[in-house]
Amino acid sequence: MKSRLDVIVSEAMSQASGMAAEEINAQVIYATRPEFGDYQANGVMAIAKRLGKKPRDLAQEVVDAIPGNDLIAKLEIAGPGFINITLADEWLNKQASEYRTAPSNLIARLDSPQTIVVDYSSPNLAKEMHVGHLRGTIIGDAIVRIQSALGNNVIRQNHVGDWGTQFGMLIAHLESLGNQEASRSLADLEVFYREAKQRFDSEPEFAETARSYVVKLQQGDPACLEAWQRFIDESLGHCQAVYDQLGVALTQDDIRAESFYNSDLPVIIEDLRKEKLLTEDDGANCVFLDEFKGKDGSPLPVIVQKRDGGYLYATTDLAAIRFRGKELKADRILYVVDARQSLHFQQVFAVAHKAGFVSDNCELTHIAYGTMMGEDGKPFKTRSGDTVKLRDLLDESVRRAFDLVTEKNPDLAEEERHKIAKTVGIAAVKYSDLSKNRTSDYIFDWRTMLSFDGNTAPYLLYAFARIQSVIRRLAQEGVEPGNDITVTADAERRLVLKISQFSEVLQQMGKDCYPNQLCQYLYELSGTFMKFYESCPILKAEPAQQASRLGVAALTAEVLKQGLNLLGIEPLHKM
Repeated sequence: MKSRLDVIVSEAMSQASGMAAEEINAQVIYATRPEFGDYQANGVMAIAKRLGKKPRDLAQEVVDAIPGNDLIAKLEIAGPGFINITLADEWLNKQASEYRTAPSNLIARLDSPQTIVVDYSSPNLAKEMHVGHLRGTIIGDAIVRIQSALGNNVIRQNHVGDWGTQFGMLIAHLESLGNQEASRSLADLEVFYREAKQRFDSEPEFAETARSYVVKLQQGDPACLEAWQRFIDESLGHCQAVYDQLGVALTQDDIRAESFYNSDLPVIIEDLRKEKLLTEDDGANCVFLDEFKGKDGSPLPVIVQKRDGGYLYATTDLAAIRFRGKELKADRILYVVDARQSLHFQQVFAVAHKAGFVSDNCELTHIAYGTMMGEDGKPFKTRSGDTVKLRDLLDESVRRAFDLVTEKNPDLAEEERHKIAKTVGIAAVKYSDLSKNRTSDYIFDWRTMLSFDGNTAPYLLYAFARIQSVIRRLAQEGVEPGNDITVTADAERRLVLKISQFSEVLQQMGKDCYPNQLCQYLYELSGTFMKFYESCPILKAEPAQQASRLGVAALTAEVLKQGLNLLGIEPLHKM
């Protein structure tokens, strides 16, 4: 609707102003208040200023130039030159009826789909996944799901850290243990890593052995590679268990680890040298670009090779960008990574474009996110100050959800309560995060995230379950949701309008990659449904009206289901 309105108003503005269409911005937005209609076009003021006309006079000319159509019922000029737009009830009825018969059409697919590579999660295989990996994993998963739903060809890339100096330390510790003891120790990667690090820091002989294993690993020593592979397999098993618990659609087929790019790193250096981008600085190979300077005005280097010949994260990232641009044919590459890496990615992206590793048309975007904080306003930790394992956090959420479900529905069978608690607990953690602006830090709060009030997963899951309960009750009386929707009340109309805006929200999120936009929409949709349910009786309505209103309710449930699925959350038919 929004796109069509933008075209209609833009063409009228062009006709009224005599300006070319490409110079026009109709600025069609959602109406800020019900009395202002359904949408507002706010672009007249800017055009009037350029033409030296009174905005209201130009607005009237624009309104007069808009031809009759099936979408718009009423146009009104307000304030200094806003154009309020009210949609036709007949059009809304037709749209809702079409959605009822073809729910897949709720999401309009893009006319020009792209190949989009999404780099997300990316845990370091030296440790178990912790709470710091939560945001990148679930934000990336939501983005992947939505981009796919819009029709884009999405390629997942899990750029796990499986290479580097720490693996010499870990292999040395692994080799010093017997097979049985090694298997026991690897069951808890955090403890294993801590033990290895303590030995590295306190035992000079062990540290020397660890460094020698790094060299052997880089040279392809079979025994070191075998030990390294054992560690990698164990680590990936831990990761996959967390992905499965979260309901995240990442598999081992999506892994493109750091080690994959190892052989290409010397080639990256040579190609940068051929492009005359390399500068030697204190023995290191660097790239200096004019747009990156320190506070004192001195140039900031992108170091791609250390003086000892070693490579850095920037080198590996450049190799990954080139692979994704050249081999995967990406039109757009999204990096879902902590906001603290912003400067790193700005520099790496600039170097990649400068070196021709990707085409000028390939969009490189850092999807930055903030930090999950504890109640003390510091990064979330255990009471002892240790990093919180992600698996432990999810288990705790499910346990708390079970207590909550038991309190609200003690008569449910225990097996049913456990099933509901698993969904609610995982959904609560994910939705609490996704509903926040991804660029902001936020306070982790058990009480809020498991609440049935406000913009939370339990609230949305309950709204969906409530609609299913109404549908089941009327089905027992032989009443099925109707496919022919007829709007008869204001609250009903607002709900149908909100449903029709679902695809617009997804289109916007496809551009901006802010999952909280979808969360806010689903929350508003649920609130709009509750108002509809209170003021537009379904159970006691006349047969034709009952079928229509039940159809609207079922359509609301369908949007909630599709929306929650796009966030990686499973709806519940009973709670």
